Amino acid sequence: MIDVLVVDDDFMVARINSGFVGKVDGFRVVGTAGTGEQALTRVGELRPDLVLLDLYLPDLFGLDVIGRIRAGGHDCDIIVISAAREIEAVRGAARQGVNSYLLKPFDFDDLRVRLERYAARRADLGSVVISSQADVDRVIAGAGPSPSPALPKGMSVETAELVRRELCAADGTLSAGECASRVGISRVSARRYLEHLVALGHVHVSLKYGATGRPERRYRWDRPR
Repeated sequence: MIDVLVVDDDFMVARINSGFVGKVDGFRVVGTAGTGEQALTRVGELRPDLVLLDLYLPDLFGLDVIGRIRAGGHDCDIIVISAAREIEAVRGAARQGVNSYLLKPFDFDDLRVRLERYAARRADLGSVVISSQADVDRVIAGAGPSPSPALPKGMSVETAELVRRELCAADGTLSAGECASRVGISRVSARRYLEHLVALGHVHVSLKYGATGRPERRYRWDRPR
């Protein structure tokens, strides 16, 4: 389970956000805080994996809270949830290395997508072995605050990540059927994920012509791995 601390000065908003988090598999709320000082205390006591942090707190600005969390030696991840639209706030959050920045108001799906993406990213980094510069570049490239585009309805972050891994590991190209067999999903589902990655510009598709019938679509990962 990923332990989450919810920080917001409005207790009703904190309750709603906590409810949202509780609806996402693999996450649980271990505490809430209504001020910056409270947040710092709870981080020290609860040692959460992830903090959902509002920036407009009554005693401290959220970016200052992040700085003090880091100064205290805590390595929890942080997703900013705020109405702050000032470019200075967004840039400041990026410099502080936040995992995502979600503007208020938002709905459950907006937060769910970011939490699922965070969980997939966390799992991916947990299995990374740094053996080359390419591995370092991959970790650094994925550490920015800007989220990837949301997946179409009915597609999951976890399955998309499995498809991506199989493409990266493939020696050459994969067909939808081959990808489906490796991932453990249907060919139709694999085709949907592959075509979505093609649309994003992450995957290159080529056609393989046989003696008869329609040409086979072959997919190759076309971005840094």
